[in-house]
Amino acid sequence: MANLQTTFAGIHSPNPFWLASAPPTDKAYNVNRAFEAGWGGVVWKTLGEAGPPVVNVNGPRYGALLSADRRLYGLNNIELITDRDLELNLQEIRDVKRNWPDRAMVVSLMVPCEEASWQAILPRVEDTGADGIELNFGCPHGMSERGMGAAVGQVPEYIEMVTAWCKRYSKLPVIVKLTPNITDIRQPARAAQRGGADAVSLINTINSIIGVDPYSLRMQPNTGGRGSHGGYCGPAVKPIALNMVAEIARDAQTAGLPISGIGGVGTWRDALDFIALGAGTVQVCTAAMVYGFKIVQEMADGLSQYMDQMGFERVEQIIGKALPSVTDWRYLNLNHISKAVIQQDSCIQCGRCHIACEDTAHQAISTTRDGQRYFSVKEDECVGCNLCVNVCPVPDCITLRTLAPGETDLRTGKVVSAESSDWTRHPNNPLRVVNSTPAST
Repeated sequence: MANLQTTFAGIHSPNPFWLASAPPTDKAYNVNRAFEAGWGGVVWKTLGEAGPPVVNVNGPRYGALLSADRRLYGLNNIELITDRDLELNLQEIRDVKRNWPDRAMVVSLMVPCEEASWQAILPRVEDTGADGIELNFGCPHGMSERGMGAAVGQVPEYIEMVTAWCKRYSKLPVIVKLTPNITDIRQPARAAQRGGADAVSLINTINSIIGVDPYSLRMQPNTGGRGSHGGYCGPAVKPIALNMVAEIARDAQTAGLPISGIGGVGTWRDALDFIALGAGTVQVCTAAMVYGFKIVQEMADGLSQYMDQMGFERVEQIIGKALPSVTDWRYLNLNHISKAVIQQDSCIQCGRCHIACEDTAHQAISTTRDGQRYFSVKEDECVGCNLCVNVCPVPDCITLRTLAPGETDLRTGKVVSAESSDWTRHPNNPLRVVNSTPAST
């Protein structure tokens, strides 16, 4: 039976599912409920230094991007770090960790970019018995305007400097949380590693505005008529997060740096994507806020069943398994040829594949046969672009077929070479191929 126990940057937890630093981890009540539901760890909502309290808006803090049937695609929030007293937070962290010694307790921190501020708060966090700290270098709203959060995360020199301070003044593992609001995610990851980081986590939220009220012509949501850009999260950001995780995992300079994946995780399949692309744990926020803490049970059961089916005994066996299949566009196999195939027994004759291909792609789907409505692929026009597969409302009704070596491509009249199934150099793409064979799981 699969073993979901993980060790991440020296931090042990019974499974790789952690709650991210966010409203769900703001107080002991929530965290106790999370651990009762089965979460392997939490990152406590970001603490700041003692002093004037943080003040959040007493109005709308969340905006949502919804489908027509009100499924949530993405969530925008403008909430700041914890507005609760520092000492109260520290006491609750101490109590929760004492009651749940087998769970990962990581504390998120954000204080001014001054050595004395970090030197002062780190021992107080360490005294709680927490397992690690996460440096919030990603918050895109409110705190960044005060020179913290993303304002630090967008400057590699600051990341390296603050990380080094934390390694100097604390014995706890240091996880650096990275902002996606940057051009090349590898640069801050490299800076964190130079500073001595034990791991990185990503992505934090993306700068966003949800929309505008069509009648008042004011942005939504707003407080008293005015609003601010916030941080975007949820299912819609997952592809962005996966790309950034993979970029760090396959970067030669950060290879081996543990990664905690964040961004749109709501099912075991989402978690598997992150893990296979290099993450050792995953952090969840939006899905827990929408469906409640018990979703972790479905995620853990699903991942466990998948591992049993595939013969994996430990999560570590999956980490990075998909990375050999990720490469730069210039190294793609241009000899490979695919064609779309429509399964007629499951086709509902809706015509979405035809109109999409006819109007916006390659005019490769015919609409009639013997005077009757009938959708089929014109192989001499099809380039295997996959658009029809994605717009078809029936699962597996349209698939792609790879041409076999020796088969003729009707579109070009050329015979497919024996190397077409391998990652080989194409005559028009004479660059060195890094991955010479496909990866297998």
